[in-house]
Amino acid sequence: MSAGKGSAGNVIAALVSLLVPGLGQLVQGRFLAAFFFFFGAAVLWFVSFGTLGWVMHLWACLNAALWKPR
Repeated sequence: MSAGKGSAGNVIAALVSLLVPGLGQLVQGRFLAAFFFFFGAAVLWFVSFGTLGWVMHLWACLNAALWKPR
């Protein structure tokens, strides 16, 4: 879907990944990364009682925005 860093596809993936961690990676076709970010955020939200989940949200967003296909 995306042509590389800064492409419209990566911007869209980053925005949806900010809302639901892993969704941007899923849009990009990266299923393992999507699984990691989604369940990682769920674990962080649960373990930290809702305080550290934002770290995974931001990491997923940056990961989707900066991803460059090979």
